[in-house]
Amino acid sequence: MKKEYDFSNSVKNPYCKKVKRQITIRLEDDTINYFKKLSGENGMPYQVLINSFLTQCAKNHLRPEVKWR
Repeated sequence: MKKEYDFSNSVKNPYCKKVKRQITIRLEDDTINYFKKLSGENGMPYQVLINSFLTQCAKNHLRPEVKWR
């Protein structure tokens, strides 16, 4: 293996997806069960389904409706 490599003419891989970052998020059981049920209906893993939903919200600049009791 070489001691140094020259990456000055390198090109980004066009086939590489955006990297996802793992986080910890606390969700209510009802919410998780809802997305698990939906995932069972369409065959998509529930984590992917939740990510897709949140991505759509972000792209459309949707804001959650929060009502404090």
